Amino acid sequence: MRLQPCGPVLDADAAARAHERLSEVATEAGWSAELEAAWPALAPAFAASPYLFGLARRWPEHLRLLLVGGPDARLADLLARTDALTGGADEARVPLRKMKGELHLLTALADLGGLWDLDQVTGALSRFADASARAALRAVAHDQRERGKLTSAPDDPRGPIPGLFGLAMGKHGADELNYSSDIDISLFWSPEVLEPVLDGVEPQRFVDRVAHAFSGLMQERTGDGYVFRVDLRLRPDPSSTPPVVAVPFALTYYEGVGQNWERAAFIKARAMLGDEAEGRDFLKALIPFIWRRSLDYPAILDIQSIKRQIHVHKTGEGLEAAGANLKLGRGGIREIEFFAQTQQLILGGRDPALRTPRTVDALAALREAGHVTAEVCTELTAAYVELRGLEHRVQMLDDEQTHSLPLDPTRRSAVGALAGEGDLAAFDRRVEALLVGVNRRYGELFEGEEQLSSPYGSLVFTGVENDPETLKTLAHMGFTEPATVADTIRSWHHGRILATRSARGRELFTRLAPRLLTAMADTGTADDAFRRFAVFFAGLSGGVQVQALFLAQPKLFDLVVGVMAFAPRLARTLGRYPAALDSMLDARFERSIDEDSGVADLMAAEAGASADFEGAMNAVRRIHRDQKFRIGIQTLTGRAGPEAAGRAWTALADAVMAALAPAAMAETERQGGALPGGAVAVVALGKAGSREMTASSDLDLMTLYDAPAEAMSDSKGWAAGVFFSRFTQRLIAALSAHTAEGGLYEVDMRLRPGAAKGPVSLRLSSLEEYYATEGDTWEFMALTRARVVWASDAAFADRVAASLQAILRRPRPDADIRADARRMRDLMARERPGHGAWDLKLAPGGQVDAEFVAQTGQLVEAAGGGSLTASTLDALKDQPALAEAWRLQQALNQVMAAAFDDKVDPTVEPERFRQLLAEAGGQPDFPALEAHLRAVRAAAREAFETSLPALRDGD
Repeated sequence: MRLQPCGPVLDADAAARAHERLSEVATEAGWSAELEAAWPALAPAFAASPYLFGLARRWPEHLRLLLVGGPDARLADLLARTDALTGGADEARVPLRKMKGELHLLTALADLGGLWDLDQVTGALSRFADASARAALRAVAHDQRERGKLTSAPDDPRGPIPGLFGLAMGKHGADELNYSSDIDISLFWSPEVLEPVLDGVEPQRFVDRVAHAFSGLMQERTGDGYVFRVDLRLRPDPSSTPPVVAVPFALTYYEGVGQNWERAAFIKARAMLGDEAEGRDFLKALIPFIWRRSLDYPAILDIQSIKRQIHVHKTGEGLEAAGANLKLGRGGIREIEFFAQTQQLILGGRDPALRTPRTVDALAALREAGHVTAEVCTELTAAYVELRGLEHRVQMLDDEQTHSLPLDPTRRSAVGALAGEGDLAAFDRRVEALLVGVNRRYGELFEGEEQLSSPYGSLVFTGVENDPETLKTLAHMGFTEPATVADTIRSWHHGRILATRSARGRELFTRLAPRLLTAMADTGTADDAFRRFAVFFAGLSGGVQVQALFLAQPKLFDLVVGVMAFAPRLARTLGRYPAALDSMLDARFERSIDEDSGVADLMAAEAGASADFEGAMNAVRRIHRDQKFRIGIQTLTGRAGPEAAGRAWTALADAVMAALAPAAMAETERQGGALPGGAVAVVALGKAGSREMTASSDLDLMTLYDAPAEAMSDSKGWAAGVFFSRFTQRLIAALSAHTAEGGLYEVDMRLRPGAAKGPVSLRLSSLEEYYATEGDTWEFMALTRARVVWASDAAFADRVAASLQAILRRPRPDADIRADARRMRDLMARERPGHGAWDLKLAPGGQVDAEFVAQTGQLVEAAGGGSLTASTLDALKDQPALAEAWRLQQALNQVMAAAFDDKVDPTVEPERFRQLLAEAGGQPDFPALEAHLRAVRAAAREAFETSLPALRDGD
C-alpha cells in the first residue's frame, strides 16, 4: 500500500523513537521492508498523534496487515469478523474492542495517507458502528436466552429480539460518523411483536435491561479500550421516558408535540439495529411528521428558527483558530448542516428529491432544485469537507470526543501537521479564512428575518444535550447555572407545561425565548427573574394568547420581566394568579392612579351581587389583586409619586372596606337577625387613616356604634354590644382571611381604647368617656389620624367625625404633651431600635420622628383652634427638615414595599433596583442617594430634638 505523507514531521525525536520501536517488531516479524517504504508517510502521523502510535505499538500486526493488504481489503475483513462474532457479552467484549482499535488505525492511516476521501472514511466508521452494534445486540440477546427470558430462535429473521429495533440517528444514520464520534441510537419496541417471545417478563423492564446491557457492552472502558460511546437520548422526551420507547407512545408523541429539530434529526434516521423491518415500518409511519406537505407561515418561521438561534456577528468578528469549535462554533459544521436541513424541512414535503440524509448530497439537491446557487453549493461543500477533515485530525491526537482546535500552540501545530501544514501561523490563517467564509454565507440567510439569537450570543435549544456556545451565552448573561436554565427552556419546548402544549404555543415560544432571556439578562438579576418567570409561565392555563401579547407588545413584556427581577411581591402575585396579567390589558391599567377608575363602584357591585359572604370576599379579592398589581407597577416605574401612591393604596383599602362592610353586616344579620335603630362606623387609624399607605401596610381599625339601650336583634336577641362585636369579627375575617383567591390585609385593632381587655367594638359614648377620663397622650396622637371610612348611616358617620374632632380639641391642662411624646419615643428607641440605615421608619431622623412631631404639634394647638389634619406632610408645613425627611423616606418606602414583602437592604440588591431607588429619591445614582439620605436624616433628627427636647433626669 502506498501512503502519502500527510505533512511535515514537527517532532523529529518522537518520530525517531516511534521508528526505533516499530522497526524492532517489524524486523523480527519479517516486514521491515514494508515499514521502511511506508515510513515517510507514517512518521508525521506517529510523531503528531500519541494515540495512533500507541495503536501501532500495541497491535503491530494490524499495521503490518494494512501495509501489506491495503485499506479496502482490511475493512472488508474487519467487518466480516465483526459480523461473525457469536456467544454472549463476555465472548464479544474483548474482540469488539480490539477490532475498534484496528478500525481506528486503518481509517486514520487511509485518511492521512490520501488513500480514502471523506466519504470513504466516514463510511468505514459508520459501517463498523453498524456491525459492532449488531454484534453487541446479538450478544445481549444470547444472554437473555440463556437466562430463559427470551424464547425466539437465535436465527429468527426478525432479528435477535423480535419487535425491538434501533434507528441510527445523526451522523451515524447518514453514514457520516467522525473519527471519535459517539453513536446516536434511538431504541423502540413493538408490543404486539415482542410480548409473544418473552417468557414471564414485564416487557418494558426487559427492553430497558437490554438497552442497559447493550450500551454497557459498547461503551464500557476496559484495558482494551471501548467500542463506541452510545447516546440513547434522541428518543421522545428523553428526560421523562425510559431508554426504550414503545412504538404507540412514540407515534403519539411525534404527532402531538414533536419539534422541528426532531424532524430534522429524522432526516438522517435509518433502521439499522434489531428488527429492521419494524424499524422501516416505523420510519414510514413518521413520514407525515418529518415531511409535512403543507406548512403555514408560523410553522416555516419555527423551522427557520433552528438556524436563526445562532448569533451571527459581523463577518470575521472574533473568529480565531485557537480554541475554535469546528462543529458548533461560528463558521463551523453545524452552520452548514442547519442551512441544509432547514431548507429540506420546508421544501422536502413537496419535493422528495430533497430528502437525502447526507449534508453534501442535500446541498447538491438544493442546487439542482434551484434553491441554492452553484457558487454557494460549491463553497459550502468544500468547506464542509475541509472542516470534517480538520475535525478528524483533532480527534486523532488522543481519541477524544472534541471538536475544538487546541488552544495550546504545540498541540494545534500537531493538528496542522496532520492537515499538511507545518507553519502554525499559516495554518491559523487558513482555518480562520475557512470559518469566516462559512459564517459569511450563513449570515446571508438572516437578511430580512427576525433574529432568534441574542446580542449576548447564540441561544440554541435543539437536540438533547446543551449546546456549549449557548451555555457560554447564558453565563455571559449572568445566569449562575446555565445548564439548569437550558434544561428548563428545552423542557418548555417539549410541551411540559400548558403554555407550550400546543404546536402554536411552541412556535410562539421559539420566538419568545431569546427575547425572554435577553430581557432577564438586562435586568442585572437574571437568576431571580428566571426563577419567578418560570413559576408564572408554568401556571398559565394556556400560553398562546399571553405569548402573542408579549411578542406584540415588547414594552409590556419588558415590564413583566422587570417585575420578575425586582419585585418578588408582584412576581408572586403573577406566579400564583397568572390571570392578574389580564388586568394589564384593561384600559384602566394605564390610567393615572389619581383618577377615579370606578374600582370602588365595581367592588361594591360585585360584592353586592354575590350569592353569599364567601362569594363577596372572593369577588373583592380578585379586583383588589388586579388593582394592587396596577398600583405596584405604576409605583415601580415612577409613573406614580409617593403621595399619589399613598392615596391610591388607601383608596383601594377604602374601596375594599366599603364593599365588604355591607357584606359583613348582611352576614351578621343572616346569623343573628337585624338590630333595629342601631348604626355602626368603621374608623381607620394609622397610615390608612392619614391616606399614606404602602403596598405592605396593614389596616389599623376600630368600629364605633350606637343603638338604643334596650335594642336587641330580632332573631337571636343579641344585645347591641354583641351584635356589633359579631359584625366587627366578620369584617376582620372578610379583610384578613385567606381564601382560594388570596388575602387582603392584616388587621390591627389594638389602637382602640381598652384594646387589651375591652370589647372589639365600642359604643360611641364609651369612646367619648374614655378619652375624657383615661386616654394617654399616645392614644390622642393615634387619634389625630382617625378617619371614618364607612358607616351604616350617613348621619352617624357625621356624628363620629364630629366626636373625634371634639375629643382632640378638648383642653388637657394637666398633660405635658411634648414630654409624654418624648418619653414614649425614647422608650420605643430602647425597645424597638432601628435596624440599620435602611430602616426608614425607626432610624433616627426616620418617619416615626417626623410623625411624632406632626402629631404632638397638632395636639398642642388643637385646644386653641389650631388646624387638625391626618396628613403628616400637612401637619409638618412649618417643619421643612422633618417634612423633607418624611417625604424622601416615604418615596423610598413606596418603591421598596411595592417590590418586596419583607424588609430589604438595597445595598445587596441589583444595580438596576438601586438606580430605581435613586430616581425615586431624586438623585442621579445610589451613592448620591445614600449621602442625601444621611444628610436629610441628620437635619430631621436635629429638628426633632428641637421640637421634642430630651428629658432631664427625673422628668
